[in-house]
Amino acid sequence: MNKKSKKTFVLDTNVLLFDPTAINKFGDNNIFIPLIVVEELDRFKKDQNENGRNARYFARLVDNLRAQGSLVSGVSLENGGILQISILREPATKHAGIDLSINDNLILADALSLKEKGHEVVLITKDINLRLKGDALGLAAEDYESTEISTAEEIFSGQRNFEVDIKRLKEFESSRFLELSEAEAKTFFPNEYIIVHEEGNPQHRLLGRYHGGKKGIVPLIKMREGVWGIHPKNVEQQFAFDALLNHEVNLVSLVGKAGTGKTLLAIAAGLECAIGRQQFSRVLVSRPIVPMGRDLGFLPGDVNEKLGPWMQPIFDNIDFLFGNQRANNQTTTWDELINQGLLHVEPLTYIRGRSLPGQFMIVDEAQNLTPHEIKTIITRAGEGTKIVLTGDSDQIDNPYLDSINNGLVYCIDRLKNEEIVAHSRLVQGERSPLSEIASELL
Repeated sequence: MNKKSKKTFVLDTNVLLFDPTAINKFGDNNIFIPLIVVEELDRFKKDQNENGRNARYFARLVDNLRAQGSLVSGVSLENGGILQISILREPATKHAGIDLSINDNLILADALSLKEKGHEVVLITKDINLRLKGDALGLAAEDYESTEISTAEEIFSGQRNFEVDIKRLKEFESSRFLELSEAEAKTFFPNEYIIVHEEGNPQHRLLGRYHGGKKGIVPLIKMREGVWGIHPKNVEQQFAFDALLNHEVNLVSLVGKAGTGKTLLAIAAGLECAIGRQQFSRVLVSRPIVPMGRDLGFLPGDVNEKLGPWMQPIFDNIDFLFGNQRANNQTTTWDELINQGLLHVEPLTYIRGRSLPGQFMIVDEAQNLTPHEIKTIITRAGEGTKIVLTGDSDQIDNPYLDSINNGLVYCIDRLKNEEIVAHSRLVQGERSPLSEIASELL
């Protein structure tokens, strides 16, 4: 194989656990997987979590490629690249300073051996320490990214300012529609939220949403009575409620720091749409089972008792909403809604293979999901189902994810051009002055 004219990417185990199809993401270059990586993947194959599924998927994928020939010599990939799985023994004597009893060092040694043979080697790993080791040894080392976004600032915000003259602003106010020129319309994303303000006077403004079908800006949904006792407290929350209550939008993503109201707004809108307006058969609220800090281990009791600690943040928000309802002389409790089948709270663990028609589904803490898990969840949506993803990309508890490559950001970036998708970024904390100070300064 002539590899001098192409790059050779050496993949770490965590890359394949994160994305088992990663071997097809490097164009017509060469992919080298050290044998120790296959051995590490083998230890995951019996796990019933996402790592186990990805390890098994990769094994099946590579096993199908064996029909082409020897993996040691290299087999062709669909994109023109070459995949090679092998062990290179030369580093054992050439790099005496490397402790080859450590698996990560064996991966480094294989990469160094390829480099010494004249290959342009790039080590791909999600392990920061391994990238540091590679850099210390003169290897090019990069993180594996499943999105073109490189910084948090590049994440689609879902909103923008739009400056117009006073005549157009009054036209928008009177006719409740602002027609855009073809050139202007091309600059907006479907369902992007707009702060339309007068030229030179940002205080004179109206709020709207770009409607791709009408090629213009339409006003937000009016909420004079609030939603389940909740009134939006800032512009971003108005945008969020518009997306949540808009029946034309089937997927909503809400991103924001702690205390901005992501989960509370989503649950309030879900209860309003499913119970108040009867647009959905029930509200389904779920979140990934990923602990923050040290895990306490197995929890006693039946499935409901085990789920209690994980789902308590959901019940806290529901309790708050029903507290507002009791203040308005409404006596219904969330226990009654659960017994009636109108409200269901469950983990995401068993969602694979299900079909969920006619439901308002809220996935909380979605930043702890991988892109593949996000895809699995969204593809469960049946006819008439709306999915709401909430999360904060800066609060990652999953060790394989960061603020850029998590499933929530991946979904926002890949689906921002779709007519049935809307996104809102919540900035201002509304939980309490103390919560806001902590989010900003700690």
